Amino acid sequence: MYNLARSVLFKMDAEVTHELSLELLAAGQRLGVNRLLLDSVPDAPVEVMGLTFPNAVGLAAGLDKNADAFEAFGQMGFGFVEVGTVTPKGQAGNEKPRLFRLPEHEAIINRMGFNNKGLDHMISRIKQHDYKGILGVNIGKNLTTSVEDAVNDYLACLNGVMPYADYITANISSPNTPGLRSLQFGDSLAELIGPLVVAKQRYFDNTGKHVPLAVKIAPDMTSDEIKMVADTLHSQKVDAIIATNTTLSRDAVAGHRYADEAGGLSGAPVKDASTLVVRTLSEHLQGELPIIGVGGILTGNDAIEKLQAGASLVQIYSGFIYKGPELVRAAVTSTTGYLNEVKPA
Repeated sequence: MYNLARSVLFKMDAEVTHELSLELLAAGQRLGVNRLLLDSVPDAPVEVMGLTFPNAVGLAAGLDKNADAFEAFGQMGFGFVEVGTVTPKGQAGNEKPRLFRLPEHEAIINRMGFNNKGLDHMISRIKQHDYKGILGVNIGKNLTTSVEDAVNDYLACLNGVMPYADYITANISSPNTPGLRSLQFGDSLAELIGPLVVAKQRYFDNTGKHVPLAVKIAPDMTSDEIKMVADTLHSQKVDAIIATNTTLSRDAVAGHRYADEAGGLSGAPVKDASTLVVRTLSEHLQGELPIIGVGGILTGNDAIEKLQAGASLVQIYSGFIYKGPELVRAAVTSTTGYLNEVKPA
């Protein structure tokens, strides 16, 4: 059924299809029909970051930027859903067209630019739902906010969503906001993350609610750079690392008519690069920080590869666009089987 729907949707503009799909999913959730169309997935709880995830497979940020359909995605069997990226103020993002499909490579190029309706809108959307699953919120900075003042935007988002989020991700690795990736390195990283950790600890002291903080990093780093980032995040006492965001590399899609489009490349071409980052982090950190693996998961075996490399959880984005809900079931079934095999007696 999904393949038939995809053949129709892929004839439309990519961004129009994106918005229409979210509206249909949200409508299906309100009407209660989504559950009738989807097979159940195994119940396979996983403990990570002090939270109990129903299973190890989540939806990555970027698909549901404004928290319009997160409950519908939860009904599809995702163990957790990450919404956003949200910024303090709503913003239009980059000029269109800014989203491109590369079906021959099962890939997507986007330069959306953190387009979203803002923090207040997202909070109002989350408050309208009684979602029982694990909800992550991905936070960023407004385009008009300088890199030097970025911490204020991240703090505003963090403080705003902590009452409603199960965990929060600081997105410092999108290639589509000028200067953002510079926050991944050296003093800039510590100066950004330190105040966020202090703020979440203060929230815990006041409310008793633990809201883990993850940081999402890019795949376009050397091994030494990855290790330096890992050391800083570990010393700052973050709760997890998400590896990885989209890549600027075009080696895997050279010659495609969209290969020269600016933006981040996701989907199958980024799989090996993101898995290498997961493995480098895992070998360097030796279990000191959990890793959430994302990038190029289009089969159940792809999800297992991320776990074998050292991830505790995985996330899907482009694979869902190409494979649909069946990928969720395949990934959950595969990761559940793998985790049961390696679980200590």
